Order: sequence, then C-alpha cells, then structure tokens
Amino acid sequence: MINWYQLAHDKEKTMIQIRRHLHQYPELSFEESHTHDYIVNQLEQLSCEIRRPVGKNGIVATFKGQGDGPTVALRADFDALPITELNDKPYRSKNEGCMHACGHDGHTAILLGVAEVINEHLAYLNGNVVLIFQYGEEIVPGGAQQMIDDGCLDGVDRVYGNHLWSGYPTGIIYSRPGAMMASPDEFTVKITGKGGHGAKPHETIDPIVILAEFILSAQKIVSRTVDPIKQAVVTFGMIQAGASDSVIPDSAICKGTVRTFDPDIQTHIMNKLDKLLQGLAVANDIEYDLDYERGYVPVHNNPQAYEIVKEAANDLNFRFTEADMMMVGEDFSAYQRV
Repeated sequence: MINWYQLAHDKEKTMIQIRRHLHQYPELSFEESHTHDYIVNQLEQLSCEIRRPVGKNGIVATFKGQGDGPTVALRADFDALPITELNDKPYRSKNEGCMHACGHDGHTAILLGVAEVINEHLAYLNGNVVLIFQYGEEIVPGGAQQMIDDGCLDGVDRVYGNHLWSGYPTGIIYSRPGAMMASPDEFTVKITGKGGHGAKPHETIDPIVILAEFILSAQKIVSRTVDPIKQAVVTFGMIQAGASDSVIPDSAICKGTVRTFDPDIQTHIMNKLDKLLQGLAVANDIEYDLDYERGYVPVHNNPQAYEIVKEAANDLNFRFTEADMMMVGEDFSAYQRV
C-alpha cells in the first residue's frame, strides 16, 4: 500500500526550493521566458513526453500509464503580477516591479512535485496524466484558451486545478460543486467636459463633479436593480483627474471591475453603466467613453469531479471544507467549458 501522504511530504523540501526560485524570478503575463525554460528543464529529467510551446508559451507534459484508465489533466499557472515586493525575505523578487503575489509560484512548484511522484510510480499508473503548465492567467484573454486551441486537452477526460488562497487557514482543502469563482469584468470611463479656473466653476463643465455623481449612482445598480438573491459587485479602483488644486480639468477618468456569476446580470450591469452615462451626458453637456471588457466566464465545478476530490481528501485524512462562492476570477473556467 503506497503512503501517498508520505510521498508528498518527502517532496516538501524540493517544492519549497522550486517555489522560492520561481519567487525570486517572477515574470509578467505573456513574458514568462525564464519560467518556461526552468519548468522545461525540470521536466526533462523525468520520463514524460514534453510538448512546447503550447499556445504562446505553455508546456504540456504527459505521463503514460500501463492500463486503459482515464486521462486526467492537472493544471498550474506560472505568471506573476506587476507589484513591487516589500518584504525582506532572502528569496524576495529580484525583478523590480514584478512579484508572485497570487501564489502561481506555489502552484507550479506543487505540480512539479507531483510530476516527480508520478515519475517514480509509473508502474501504478492506470491511465495517463497530463500536466498543463499555463502562462498568462492574470490578463484577459488569458493563456488557457490559447492552450486549449492548441490541443492541450486533446484526449483528456477530466481536468483539475488548484489555487492557493491566503484568506483560508493553512492545511485545509476548500472546494464546492457548481459556481465557485465569478466573471471578473473590467471597465474604464472617461468623462470630457470643459476645464477652467477653479474660482469660476460656472464657466466650466466640471468632469470631476460629474464623475463623482456617476460613481455614486453606479453603487445603486446592484443594491436597487439586481435581485438580492443574485451575486454581483461593482467596485471602482482608480480615479484620475487634474494636476492642480485650483484648475478644473477638461476630463476625468475612472476604472473599475464588475463581478458576476450570471451572464444576464453581467449584461444588465454593463447596460446600466452606459445608461447612467447617457443621462449625465444629456444633463451636463459632457461627452463620455465607456470601455467595458468582459472577463473570464465563471468557474463552475463539475459535481462528480468535486466528489472525487472530496473522497480523495477524506481517504488521505486531509481536512476538507466546502468553500463559499468567491468574487475573484480565474481562467481555469476555460478548461471546464471543453
């Protein structure tokens, strides 16, 4: 009887070493050349078939078993975020303005550890295991769909992914059947009025005041036009206007995000934002531009796949808890639609 828990424990130091290396050399989405080469180098030491590049920069490693069991895919992403790391750990990012702040270094380290375990126990493999190392998860349109279009799921019966989440306690596996992660849309609004001196506001069309009115009105879209049983979020994360305390600028810009699980609600909110701007344009003689970009479709877990994960966790005496629905987004959803 194989002690799978012990096997994973034996790989702990290796996975930590890999994770810390990747953490020191993060690369932004669609620019992951060093990370790509590092992963390939690790895989070339194992008895697997390696295909690269898949899509723009992806890697697929296949372990073929002896039996006629299913082909199961496991996916890890490996891009980083444009964030400056402030901690003083010895393995902190060496790439200024870039950091593994979303755990993708951990995802990749885990999957490389799994690859070693599989490689050492190929005789027990009834079926095939496909390891998908994906680039570009952080930026729409994401790397997942590009890799799928290039055949990363050809012959695959089921695909699983994991996501480290600092908001949960260490040592617990969280998942849920059905909807789990939302569709993360992004939008930019530019309002153009008429600038002038701050002492003579009557001679201007103040875009800052109008933008403020838009932002406040947008907060009512969810609370007053969306069924409270449905889940939706409208958040503004950036406002930019002017450069002086006494000059009213010609334009003002804001950026935000919309998070939904229902495509009808998604479309409803997008239309409501546009209608608010239309009304403000008529009332205030301003011009506006709304750039709305739909994000990934929601992550929707297959109930049978969920039960397999839950059963495996229980068999290995891991702590398993049903997760709440989350308003974050993930392009793992692309694999679930195939």
